[in-house]
Amino acid sequence: MLYWAAVFLIIAIVAAVFGFVGIAGLASHIAWILFVVGIVLAVIFMIVGRRPL
Repeated sequence: MLYWAAVFLIIAIVAAVFGFVGIAGLASHIAWILFVVGIVLAVIFMIVGRRPL
C-alpha cells in the first residue's frame, strides 16, 4: 500500500514539473488516500497481532 502511495507521489511530482496540473492533483490525492489507508491497516494489524489467542 505504501509502495503504491510512493509511486503516485512520484507521478504527481513529475506531472507537476511538466505542468500537468490536473494529473498532478489527482495523483497526489490518490497517493494521500493510499498512504492513509496503509497507515490505518498497519496500526490495525499491529493491534490485532498483539492479542493473545
